[in-house]
Amino acid sequence: MLGGTSALIAVGVLTYLVMALLPDRNADAAPAAATPLATSQVNASAAGRTGTPTAKASPTGSPSPTGSASPKGAAASTSARPSPKDTPRSQQKPATTSQAGRLQPHTSYKGVATAYEAADGNGACLFGPSPDLMIAAMNTTDYETSKACGAYVLVRAANGKSITVRITNECPLPCAPGQLDLSQQAFAKLADLKVGRIPITWSLVSPSISGTISMRYKTGSSAYWCAIQAIGHRNPVTKLEVRTSGGWRQLPRTAYNYFLSADGTGCGGTIRLTDIYGERLTITGIAVRPNVVQPTRVQFAQH
Repeated sequence: MLGGTSALIAVGVLTYLVMALLPDRNADAAPAAATPLATSQVNASAAGRTGTPTAKASPTGSPSPTGSASPKGAAASTSARPSPKDTPRSQQKPATTSQAGRLQPHTSYKGVATAYEAADGNGACLFGPSPDLMIAAMNTTDYETSKACGAYVLVRAANGKSITVRITNECPLPCAPGQLDLSQQAFAKLADLKVGRIPITWSLVSPSISGTISMRYKTGSSAYWCAIQAIGHRNPVTKLEVRTSGGWRQLPRTAYNYFLSADGTGCGGTIRLTDIYGERLTITGIAVRPNVVQPTRVQFAQH
């Protein structure tokens, strides 16, 4: 019996050693299940940008609030929720410092001029029909989320001719940085339309104009959601603020050239505009009247 017991113990020890040396299938299965699979999602956004752009700049829609109180679709941007680049910086800069971004006073830019059919002069800035057609579409880079809207630009051709145009539109790709897409009427002041494309230099100007600034609330605006636009300003507008119980609140700017109050703060109240030179204008008495141009008694100073 003692010999039989010893034999059984020896067999059991040998079996244990063999099982310990075999690979653990469960240990291998867990890491395999936890390993992520590669996907093509990273390139999805790039794939969506393969379409051929058009050089003709024109408005593509008018954003308005939906049931969730946010506008949809317009010009260069269809997002009602402003992205970080739509939101101007909140810190106050000295009056002598430009706040416009790429577009700067006393600076000369090089590029080319092309021409497009401007129709009634309305464009991505959504100003509406223009009183004259001495207008232009700014390339997307220098348009910079509508910061160039309403700017007056002196354009000089190599042949010595020049023309002052107002920016009312955006020229998407293939328009390059520095390029201006002039209305056919404006281009004809510099060269024959058959030429099609000419080298130019251009710079921001503060012209002598008559008339004062007007304000407009966007279609769909109310006490609960509103978008506000300045029209007829001599110099580019860099900031629009509304007065609240806690002080001035700066509204984010959209690519379709309205300043947005998504929660209705300040809608129908006092408005303060700041231009590229740092001048501030305070405007009162502008009621929430959607899509109605309301005149003011103020205008930015000439520089």
